[in-house]
Amino acid sequence: MTPIAKKFVQWEVPALETLQNSRAYKLRESLNNGGKLSREDKNWITREVRNGTYFNRGIALRGYYFDFSDVLKRYFVKQYGHIFECYAVDKTALRSALYGRIETIVELK
Repeated sequence: MTPIAKKFVQWEVPALETLQNSRAYKLRESLNNGGKLSREDKNWITREVRNGTYFNRGIALRGYYFDFSDVLKRYFVKQYGHIFECYAVDKTALRSALYGRIETIVELK
């Protein structure tokens, strides 16, 4: 079972319980309890991980790191002649998070 979140900053932050109403907290808690992700949730996690600046496999929120590496897969994407690596829940979610023409997506095991 993955912890809900880990503190990743050195300064004082509010208690984790103050984030119980956040989407990242609710999704991590649901996954820990054996819940399934809806299409909207998969797209949201992929978009947040892709647009995040601190982590490749999780979401940073108010000094806490919500780890979603257990549901994320590693992909190489070729777009406009360039190849880059990204993490997504599935190919459909990755396509919804990317803009423009995608030449190919390859999942790495």
